[in-house]
Amino acid sequence: MLKFKIPTFFAFLIFFANLAHSAEVNIYSHRQPFLINPFLEAFSNKTGIKTNVVYSTKGLAQRLKAEGKNSPADLILTVDIGRLYIYQDMGLLASISSLKLDKNIPSHLKSIDNTWFGLSKRARIIVTSKERVPVGSIKNIEDLSDPRWKKKICSRPGSHVYNRALLASIIAEHGLDKAEIWAKGLVSNLARRPQGNDRAQVKAIYHGQCDIAIINNYYFGKLKYSEDPDQREWAKSLNLVFPNQAKSERGAHVNISGGGVAKYSKNKVEAILLLEFLTDPTAQKLYGDINFEYPVNPSINASEELKSWGSFKEDKLPIDKIAKLSGEAQKIIDRVGW
Repeated sequence: MLKFKIPTFFAFLIFFANLAHSAEVNIYSHRQPFLINPFLEAFSNKTGIKTNVVYSTKGLAQRLKAEGKNSPADLILTVDIGRLYIYQDMGLLASISSLKLDKNIPSHLKSIDNTWFGLSKRARIIVTSKERVPVGSIKNIEDLSDPRWKKKICSRPGSHVYNRALLASIIAEHGLDKAEIWAKGLVSNLARRPQGNDRAQVKAIYHGQCDIAIINNYYFGKLKYSEDPDQREWAKSLNLVFPNQAKSERGAHVNISGGGVAKYSKNKVEAILLLEFLTDPTAQKLYGDINFEYPVNPSINASEELKSWGSFKEDKLPIDKIAKLSGEAQKIIDRVGW
């Protein structure tokens, strides 16, 4: 009986083929599955690396800390710099090195220590009633404290991470005292107590409960193309205002969706590959086409839909400074009752 010995070279090929086949990335995600599944499918189709997702709106950082070195998590995906900063502050993220991430992400949209990275941008914009607010009467976020708009503004609670980040950016620009004066003025102009999400503020404008609101830009896109005809009508009732656009102004506040590699990841190479993929053209264009978010990669243009809403100048304040000021922002929010 003849026996055949597999050459060492082919043995190595089989080994690496099996390794690639079994490669995976375990993701803890604050982003809803339907928002990230198209990205993960594209990544798996390109690389053959499997992705597994644990989704929750809260509690994932505490879970990761409790799991310690036994955690299965490789990658954290979340929205808002405040949430990313929690992971960084708790020492749950690994500092990684990637020339591609350095190239694809501007320095103000990632951490100094390379523990987290912005993957898409969302602008915090003002929306106004087409019928009741003249075009051009509101230009800056600071205008919302003008008594002219008393009982005209709707808002979700100030303690929500989106509004807390916005107020942190105002603190960075004007200082604590002026930021608190602004917040007091905003609260005095509210038409109702802060409630609901950004979508609820748009609904309130449509039904005449208020004339002005602050929302993340992507909500407009989701309402404009909603399967619900009522929501499409809400969107039609709005004008969009990208604030602080004058040459002397800082630009509109932007926040990010982002991610970082878990400190005790067992699949760091694969996790970094996924982060890099999310900053490459395929994924960056998906952010606009699917989620109505702006690319962080400066070589990628915004989607045609986003362009149709108007170009805008963004505030280049380092995003980690917003995170560091969020505690002071929350103190102001509590004091003024936002």
